[in-house]
Amino acid sequence: MINFLPKRMVVSIIITTLSGCASFELTDLFQGYNSQMKPVKAAQRQGEFVKAQNLLGERAQSNNSYVLNLLERGRLEFLAADWQASQKSFAQAYVEIEEQGNKAKIQISKGFENLSAVVSNDNATSYQVPYYEQSMLHSYQALNYLFQHDLVGALVEVRRANLVQEKALKAYKNEIYQAQKELNNSGMTTDSLYSGYPSMASAIGQVKNGFQNAFTFYLSGILYEASGELNDAYIDYKRAIEISPENHYLQQDVLRLAAKLGMQDDLASLQQRFGKYQAQTSKEQGQVVVFIEQDIVNSKQDIGLNLPIGRSNSGLKFFSFSLPVYEGALPKHSKLTFKNQDQSYLSNEIVRIQSLAAKDLQDQLPALLTRQVVRVVAKEQMRQKLSREAGDVGNILASIYNIASERADTRSWSTLPDQVDIVRMNLPAGKQVLQVQLNGQQKNIEVDVQPNRITLINFSAIGSYTGYQAINL
Repeated sequence: MINFLPKRMVVSIIITTLSGCASFELTDLFQGYNSQMKPVKAAQRQGEFVKAQNLLGERAQSNNSYVLNLLERGRLEFLAADWQASQKSFAQAYVEIEEQGNKAKIQISKGFENLSAVVSNDNATSYQVPYYEQSMLHSYQALNYLFQHDLVGALVEVRRANLVQEKALKAYKNEIYQAQKELNNSGMTTDSLYSGYPSMASAIGQVKNGFQNAFTFYLSGILYEASGELNDAYIDYKRAIEISPENHYLQQDVLRLAAKLGMQDDLASLQQRFGKYQAQTSKEQGQVVVFIEQDIVNSKQDIGLNLPIGRSNSGLKFFSFSLPVYEGALPKHSKLTFKNQDQSYLSNEIVRIQSLAAKDLQDQLPALLTRQVVRVVAKEQMRQKLSREAGDVGNILASIYNIASERADTRSWSTLPDQVDIVRMNLPAGKQVLQVQLNGQQKNIEVDVQPNRITLINFSAIGSYTGYQAINL
């Protein structure tokens, strides 16, 4: 007679393993994060930011997506102009990221968390905030401080954003090398991965890596310039233009400060690249800088692949994998036209956050697949064990569970803009009206331009919603 465990006991083994060693919701196990965020993003596109926050819900601090929830909430609170609430959410997210970094340094064991990931999927692990998301966190936190008239606090945040990019640059090559090495040791290769994985080249575009962000450097330069620290402003403008050399406004900024600071060698070199600088500012003018947030970044999608594991000399076995991907080409966004009196200014892209996200995912694929190899092998061993100990019932239930739980980790900061453009213009001091034209529609922005000062405008064009906030620096 074949001995087998009762059905309830087999189910209990799986559920007990998960509930006893993971801090996540069962919704995360069987429903992807991209699906969970669809109603939130739909409300965001309608400009219903409070509704979007309610749809987002809250997660306990022990939840593996707690820090991601804070980022999403902080972004929606920012769009709702609730600067204090957004500042609080981002500040707590920063604390969580710092704690994650400290744990990594001292190699705290993640035995329970890793066990839950082995028998389920990557959604059972703590969300690790990518570098590009960290830099955007500090950028939005800087804007939170600005809109509360705290330039000092904003400068602290842009310094943190710059440190994130410096840290990422130092760690980048080593992290990629180690991930590829571990993948090869697992019996897979990057060649076998990319042979079946969809290309993300269209989504990645021209970016060289997934963390260098010209927008954060440009924001930093603006704040340094507003505080009179022109050398620091010049340094960050030059960092920004190395990432986004085609941006006309960036070109004018580095030329202007090179001339103002007497950097004659730099100025000569820059004029060879970008043309001769023509000074335009007068004592009766002020500068207006506009950041334009365009639409919302796409969410990761879940794809299934059959890939071989093993060495050619010892035999290959194919397993089913579920991996995240950014599918499709980058959507094209219309340039915005800003008019004042008889002058027109076209917006220029400074960062494509979708491209950073896709490039970051591409760089993470070897590490993701390594974890998948460990997981599918462990699940297969669990299925074989339950089959031996619980007969056909155990085999069927384990197989169903393995298929249902094999879901890619599609978590990412999904309420970020897809693209950020900039406009910079010199306007006469006093009350001014900017006429903004986007997709055949016009919106007026009223600003109080002050002589020899910068007026900063954050303009959002998200779905059917347009809105803006302005402040004199």
